[in-house]
Amino acid sequence: MCLAIPGQIISISEDAEPLMRTGKVSFGGVVKTVNLAYVPEAKVGDYAIVHVGFALSIIDEGEAQETLDYFKQIQEV
Repeated sequence: MCLAIPGQIISISEDAEPLMRTGKVSFGGVVKTVNLAYVPEAKVGDYAIVHVGFALSIIDEGEAQETLDYFKQIQEV
């Protein structure tokens, strides 16, 4: 089973090579560097679904928050 987590893009590092474009993504305060090659439309402030260091798609803030709320509920159980 695979798990992808929503995070907010807080900065983007452009690169001449599009496949090397990366960004800093915040997962509730934990910041990781993520490859943005699959989401060339991504911009600072967007929420992305991230799996094994790759942003797979952009989602709206409401959907991201709903998913994060589910994770909190799971932790409480």
